[in-house]
Amino acid sequence: MWKTELRMHVDAETVWSVITDVQTWPRWGPTVSGARIDGDSGLRAGTRGTVRTAVGLSLPFEITEFVEGRLWAWKVAGVSATRHEVIEVPGGCVLSFGAPVWAAGYLPVLAIALPRIERISVERAHLEGSASEGAWIADQDGGM
Repeated sequence: MWKTELRMHVDAETVWSVITDVQTWPRWGPTVSGARIDGDSGLRAGTRGTVRTAVGLSLPFEITEFVEGRLWAWKVAGVSATRHEVIEVPGGCVLSFGAPVWAAGYLPVLAIALPRIERISVERAHLEGSASEGAWIADQDGGM
């Protein structure tokens, strides 16, 4: 398996929340224009859904490997596709994408996605931090 990765100064939990939120896939995946999960189960091993490519083709997918907070891999149209792994490190995490040996040409596409995910994760962390801070301030004010 070929790999490309990026060290990010964002906590692993936030990055994980971005890469497992199918609503964000079009924001960071250069070849994805939409995605949906069948049912309301969320992402886990065995989850099935449909991914719409940038050229408008809708393809079925299945999550083939899943470790909560750590990694997920999938098949698209029955073919093994990418593996997504979040590795916690001091001061943040490393996000690693793997592509099957036959898909080495897809690595530049994966490399484009990495900084996009970092940007979305930073935005999400900032929003969550602001919301938490606002809740704390509201709690403090509410007690007066």
